[in-house]
Amino acid sequence: MPAPSLDAPTAAPLEAATRTHRRTVAGPATVAALSLVLLAVMVAAIGLGAAAISPAETARYLWAALTGDAIDARELGRYQIVWQIRTPRVLLAAFVGAGLSVVGVAVQALVRNALADPFVLGVSSGASVGAVAVGVFGGLSALGVYAVSAGAFLGALAASLLVYLAAASSAGITPLRLVLTGVAMSFGFQALMAVLVYLVPDGEATGTILFWTMGGFGAASWGGLPPLVIAVTAGIWVLRAASRRLDVMSLGDETAGSLGVDPRRLRLGLFALTALMTGTMVALSGAIGFVGLVIPHLVRLLAGAAHARVLTVAPLVGAIFMVLVDLASRTLVAPRELPLGVITALIGVPLFVALMRRRAGR
Repeated sequence: MPAPSLDAPTAAPLEAATRTHRRTVAGPATVAALSLVLLAVMVAAIGLGAAAISPAETARYLWAALTGDAIDARELGRYQIVWQIRTPRVLLAAFVGAGLSVVGVAVQALVRNALADPFVLGVSSGASVGAVAVGVFGGLSALGVYAVSAGAFLGALAASLLVYLAAASSAGITPLRLVLTGVAMSFGFQALMAVLVYLVPDGEATGTILFWTMGGFGAASWGGLPPLVIAVTAGIWVLRAASRRLDVMSLGDETAGSLGVDPRRLRLGLFALTALMTGTMVALSGAIGFVGLVIPHLVRLLAGAAHARVLTVAPLVGAIFMVLVDLASRTLVAPRELPLGVITALIGVPLFVALMRRRAGR
């Protein structure tokens, strides 16, 4: 028998259970303020770098690119830096930060564990294996510069399928089995990746692969952005629409079932959605840890636990954070770049410990 609709009479208890949550949905003022901060941070990040460009000039070049206004020939080099190099990179950082944040919220709801993040299910490790395999064996060469990204995406999907098949049972997918299976598979994928890296005879290729597995936006381009923008935007919209059901599922499977929510079907949908989103992001940016773990905690601390509010605020906070991290990555030791995963770990570990101590104190 199919699960009752949320609009059916049996959804009345659900309506009562989430009434207080809907009163805490992020208001327009909060969203507008965070959006303005994100816009300012993005313009500043586009202008800063080895060749610094003032915010006024950056805004003028961006306006010219969007409207088709003429640019003086003497400014063409600076215009190309702004529009062709830095703008796609900053947009990639913003969408990856937003996507990792909402996927973190979804995974924590999926496994009912506040310590979960987008990579606890082995998707990131599987993507790394796919990327490294392409680099070692030279597969997908017909895709040119997109071969590694395509390999990472296929690896992420393959890892998700393996985790799902290993965790599935006659009782469905339980949170504990999913976490344990994902962690075990993740270690297995990391071991396989280590073997592949060891077999690479070229030291430069090995360095490139290791850098990619720790995250970076150096390969950002306009051509790679559309799939990411679509995946992240659609994922946020779907999760935002399911926020009430996520609130109810956090009460436990039996309670959720009594309130008209099918936890098995919802958990399967969340698993598929998070796998697709994570695979798309990792394929373009590499594996970036701690964003999906720390940002949801920080947003809940500031805005409350209701999923409607968290899923409204988290994408903006995550985008701001990732743009700033990328800016630090390419400016702290310029002209070299620090792997993004190193910076997010240096920030995320102490912040996460502080949040846990604060929660324990309460």
